[in-house]
Amino acid sequence: MQIRLALLAAAFSIPLAAAPAPAQELPEGQSEADFQAWLDAKPGRRGEILSFEAWQAAAGVAHVLPTYQVLRTASMWRVCNGEPFEVAPPNLWPGMAATLKFIRDRVEPAVGRVEAVSGYRNPALNACARGSPGSAHQGYFALDLVPIRPLERRELFRRLCAVHARYGAAARAGLGFYAFQRFHIDTNGFRRWGASGPNHNESPCAVLERGEDPEPPEAPAETPPPPETPAQSPAGG
Repeated sequence: MQIRLALLAAAFSIPLAAAPAPAQELPEGQSEADFQAWLDAKPGRRGEILSFEAWQAAAGVAHVLPTYQVLRTASMWRVCNGEPFEVAPPNLWPGMAATLKFIRDRVEPAVGRVEAVSGYRNPALNACARGSPGSAHQGYFALDLVPIRPLERRELFRRLCAVHARYGAAARAGLGFYAFQRFHIDTNGFRRWGASGPNHNESPCAVLERGEDPEPPEAPAETPPPPETPAQSPAGG
């Protein structure tokens, strides 16, 4: 029965679900298969990965997220002639340990499993990808994430803002919201941002705290009146 409904929906272009698919935010060329090809393309990369994974285990953050996701760079890597994956310098790894712990202990219990779509960005890639000069991605404190099971955006805001308000200061957590389901977590300073509010320059958390809607519906466009048509003469006139 479910297969029949799916076929009918495809035939008549009827959407089966209104929730946005996470695929619309996932990067291209940075899949697990792409990661394996990237490893094979250059000698020495597998050794770097083994060292990174051994460090993760020692720091207590092994398997919080798959390694290939934690090593994704910027979604614009191809446009910027960058690498799709990169191991950050080892002196930056401790910042990622704190971020992974916050994701494991606070974020995922609130929104479910997440997928990392952007992590370390070297200075050249960060500049090309229009990252801020002091971006936490450059220090490897930050991950951009999407929930594996998408939530309605207002619900995503509500859950993450509650987590950030309760635990963010102690963890020095930054929380940012982008388009669709994408959001940012780092542990490089307690702050929040987004594109909500009347001027589209506030965190949705601040808007929620005022008791306002962080995603107000757009005002409907005015419908122009129908064009006037000349009156027709009565029959036989």
